[in-house]
Formats: sequence, C-alpha cells, structure tokens
Amino acid sequence: MRIAIVGGHGKVALHLHPILVSADHTPVALVRTEDYRAELEALGAEVGLLDIENQDADGFAAAFAGCDAVVFAAGGGPDGNIERKRTVDLEGSTKSIAGAKAAGIRRFVQVSAISVDEPVPADAGEVWKAYVEAKRDADVALRDSDLDWTILRPGGLTDEPATGRVKLAEKLDRGTIPRADVAAVIAAVIDDEATVGKQWELVSGEGAVDEAIAAVL
Repeated sequence: MRIAIVGGHGKVALHLHPILVSADHTPVALVRTEDYRAELEALGAEVGLLDIENQDADGFAAAFAGCDAVVFAAGGGPDGNIERKRTVDLEGSTKSIAGAKAAGIRRFVQVSAISVDEPVPADAGEVWKAYVEAKRDADVALRDSDLDWTILRPGGLTDEPATGRVKLAEKLDRGTIPRADVAAVIAAVIDDEATVGKQWELVSGEGAVDEAIAAVL
C-alpha cells in the first residue's frame, strides 16, 4: 500500500517509515517544508508537502492522491500553545478525515492519547486541558465517520529503544511506551482488516506486537 502519513516528520513517524518500507509498503511523508526531504527519503519515504494548519480539506485530498490509507500521527507538541492543540491535533484530524473521503480512501489509523475520554482534573493546566479535548474530539469525529478506522491511544511517549513488547486494551492504567513501539503497532494494524472499528489504549507490556493485537481481537 501507499500510506499517507500526516505529521510525516514527527517522532513516531520517523520510526514508522522504515518499518513500513520493510513490510513492502510505501510511506508518503506529508510535511510542511522541503527541508526534511533528504532525511525522509533516506528512511525510504516519499515526500509530499502539506501545511496542516493552513490548507483546507481539498488540499489534504490532493496530498492523499494515489494513496491507499492514511495515518494521522500529527500533534502540536509540548509548546504551550493552546491554539495549536485545536489547529493541529483536532482540525488536522478532521481535515484528514474529510480529505480521505474526498480522495476515496477508506483506511484510516489515528494516533491519539491514553485516557482522553476521562474528565480533565480541575487542577490541570489550560494547555493540557486543550490537548485532551482536542484528541478526544478528533477521536469522536473519526468514530462518527464511515471510514475503516483504527484508533491507537498510547500512554506517555518515550525515546527509549524499541522493546517489541506491548499491551493493548480498550482501557489500561496509565503507563509509558517507546515511540518506536507505537510505530510498530501502527504498521501491524494498517493492513489488518480485523482491527477496523477498534480503539485501544497502548503501553509497554510483555507480549510481542502481533500477540498483543491478537489477544484483543
């Protein structure tokens, strides 16, 4: 498959590209600037330009042309900018959903975050509240779409090396997981029809990726 990766230079995506290539897929890394081209091509990805915040759904559809699936792995990052939680984490997702529909793409995998359906504590900061709400509302929009969706909600992301050992469930206690392991799970579910319509939280665990997915199907 040719797989459009929204947030194509993000930390999860940088792990994802070579995994997809090794599985005979073609990742299309969608980024806002040509500055990343050499780095991404070295990972085996094709590169397309997409300004998540400033392009509309038609621009997303054009960026997705020729692809068979979409992975939404973008995020506004820990920059303290409340507005970007809406324009990237939420609107980036909803425009990706609309763009996928317009491009005739059914398969859509979204990277969300653990526990975003739970009430935000009263003492949480405004940025965290905005982040949780954006991820929650993006997941609602995807579940309400008629796409063939899978939602992955990882715990706290780390830059530790991949372990290849994960745990998935509809609800888990908070934990952490290397970004490399999240990428491995994305690659494992992307062409697995049994994972369509599934939403799982995801942390480090004891099971190999394929075993952990099989355990929740």
